[in-house]
Amino acid sequence: MGSDPALPALQPREAVLRMAPYSPPTGGRADKLRLDFNENTIGCSPKVVAYLKDALEANLFAVYPEYGETRAALAKFFAVDEPQIVLTNGTDEAIQVLVNTFVDDEDEVLVLHPSYAMYRFYSEVAGAHVKELSYRAGTLAFPLEELLAAITPATRAVLIANPNNPTGTGVGLPAIERILQAAPHCAVLIDEAYFEFSKVTALPLVAKYPNLFVSRTFSKVFGMAAMRIGVILTQAQNAAMMRKCQSPYSVNLLGAIAVRAAIQDTEFVESYVGEVLAAREMACAGLAKLGIRTYPSEANFILFEAGDRSISIRDALRARGVLVRDRSYEIAGCVRVTIGTRAQIERFLKELEQLW
Repeated sequence: MGSDPALPALQPREAVLRMAPYSPPTGGRADKLRLDFNENTIGCSPKVVAYLKDALEANLFAVYPEYGETRAALAKFFAVDEPQIVLTNGTDEAIQVLVNTFVDDEDEVLVLHPSYAMYRFYSEVAGAHVKELSYRAGTLAFPLEELLAAITPATRAVLIANPNNPTGTGVGLPAIERILQAAPHCAVLIDEAYFEFSKVTALPLVAKYPNLFVSRTFSKVFGMAAMRIGVILTQAQNAAMMRKCQSPYSVNLLGAIAVRAAIQDTEFVESYVGEVLAAREMACAGLAKLGIRTYPSEANFILFEAGDRSISIRDALRARGVLVRDRSYEIAGCVRVTIGTRAQIERFLKELEQLW
């Protein structure tokens, strides 16, 4: 039954009307080599699966989840006090809750470009004015001086990925400290989704800077993207305010249980990181052999230049069962490839060589 044509359509907020929709190309991936979304390419630790099989009972699904054991385990894992943790539905909710807590309508938010789309997305939903700063042309280096100059009294949040997606650019702790010192009135988020590959973390600075927020996810190296679990780590008073702005049961039971097993299997994580770093070197060497320029990366992916063939290369690789991500809509001619195992990268290079 259709709506009455005589009734006017309900209008959304002006901020929503101004937004561009975000539609990730996630369909039809199951039977292909997934080198497009920076996921773990071999799956989560077998200990996570075993733990879930042992822990789950039908009755558990009938009650709302409890997070006490999970928060305690994560506090020990990250070496922080339990009140400093905000458990979130992936990094996406971490960004959303931070913005909802500290950013008002028409406030200014600084983001970098290109970077993770959700920084702009949640800022725009909140009605904030988004000021965008580009990574440096030619090198994609972090624009520290430009960012410091862009901070104003109106700035309420600075959202930074370290390392950055899709460029792979890393930021050192001295630069992060300069930003924190220049923006004491701002919530400064350092999104460390790819920390395990770079080993650079701002977490030791949390005790010193009340404007610092560090996010981590279990969607990447831990191989639990489908479970949607992450954390924000900050000073306790910030975390308390953020929990006020959060749905009380936003993290599902499976994620809350599984993460406790995941953080115990450090051997699995270390082994996978070692394999990825070796495969990243292989990928850079293989692309260089083909005469393809790559950008330095501190993460589990590489951005490479395909010129005006970026979309055709992506499509041709997909037809061969290998998925990569075209990023030419943000950086002319560039394609991003996730780094998996050496065997997976060997296949990627073999298929690309036949197309190049």
